[in-house]
Amino acid sequence: MSSTNVIWTLLAATLVFMMQAGFAMLETGFTRAKNAGNIAMKNLMDYCIGTVLFWIFGFGIMFGPSIGGIIGKPDFFVTSSYQYNQYVPTMVYLMFQTVFCATSATIVSGAMAERTKFSAYLLYSALISAIVYPISGHWCWNSDGWLAQLGFHDFAGSTVVHMVGGISALVGAIFLGPRIGKFDKNGKARAIPGHSMTLAMLGIFLLWIGWFGFNPGSTITADGKDTWVEMGSIFITTNLAAAVGALTAMFLAWKKYGKPDVGLTINGALAGLIGITAGCDVVSPVGAFFIGLICAFIYVYAASIVENKFKIDDPVGAFAAHGCCGAGGTLLVGLFAKDGGLFYGGGLKLLGVELLGVVAVAAWTTVTMIIIFWVIKHTIGLRVSAKEELSGLDLPEHGLVAAYADFEPSVLTKSEDSYEARIAREAEAEAAGAAGAAGAPAKEAAAAK
Repeated sequence: MSSTNVIWTLLAATLVFMMQAGFAMLETGFTRAKNAGNIAMKNLMDYCIGTVLFWIFGFGIMFGPSIGGIIGKPDFFVTSSYQYNQYVPTMVYLMFQTVFCATSATIVSGAMAERTKFSAYLLYSALISAIVYPISGHWCWNSDGWLAQLGFHDFAGSTVVHMVGGISALVGAIFLGPRIGKFDKNGKARAIPGHSMTLAMLGIFLLWIGWFGFNPGSTITADGKDTWVEMGSIFITTNLAAAVGALTAMFLAWKKYGKPDVGLTINGALAGLIGITAGCDVVSPVGAFFIGLICAFIYVYAASIVENKFKIDDPVGAFAAHGCCGAGGTLLVGLFAKDGGLFYGGGLKLLGVELLGVVAVAAWTTVTMIIIFWVIKHTIGLRVSAKEELSGLDLPEHGLVAAYADFEPSVLTKSEDSYEARIAREAEAEAAGAAGAAGAPAKEAAAAK
């Protein structure tokens, strides 16, 4: 242990905590203004709930002495003298792992946005933080976990954090059903535009910055020349994958829709970040380039399939980004890892272990979340009433008249709902304004006479 390790780990924890703000802004921007307060509140509460329950239950279950490689020995309120990490004191390690737990839980809110009861959200968020995430995390990140013993590699959480959150989001979205008006009578998806791409763009910048704590910070230690080299490499691979993911998604959208779509580009960057998280410490910059590229393809096509083929309403693309790219990024470790990867002469062993880990964690998450959502749906209920959904959740759930006081939201009608029509209206408005400004001096002169 050293002061350098403590400062580095706590700084990284602070950066990861900032990702909560990133998710809050991204999800709020991708959804409608009438639900902005509700989305922001959920992102605050899952962090608060996760903090408390991970301290009481989750941390010991995840990192405590292993019981058969399946679950850690509970350490209620983290009071034992057990040394959880060789580089930093227990309380420092607890803080660092707490912000990771909260990240996994907060992913779910975006896929279930605009129609989920606040009370139901609190309950399933608590169960993810206390049980679902810590147990599968024990398999992968506890040195005695059964997957860790097999050599499963997920350095910072493509599977442990993001795939768990993404699959939970998918199961929740299926149980909820689509938002009112999302699909027409023939089952064709309708676009429900988010109210602020500016907020969503702010969200991805905050997430990108936070990922520099998420990935490099997972070294825990900052001592020694080898670690310094590793930290720098992780910064580069993380940054490259995000940039390539954004560029690839933008060009894919440009080719498919004729315009460089803002939302898809934002989520392309997120896809690259999620995909590189598993192997950021073991791949080269070239490997990171291809991981970002591949994960952007995974995201764009998975989002389309989820919505158009399976008719699942995921307002922010949480499953396509976190679930699919989390799994994809973990599997790509088996291809691009410099030591043991298939493309580096390592054969199929590492790829097989990565595949086993993805399947095992996906199965655990799917089964437990089906049980959790089924129980919630048949007890307190998951979904708000149709009247509440149409009015927006800010007022009925929180008594919030509007998240944007003194601003009136603009609603597009069917005849206005095209890019060309909006451009024409704006041009007409500008022309009318210019004509009015030009005629103003003559009117003032006439009035003076």
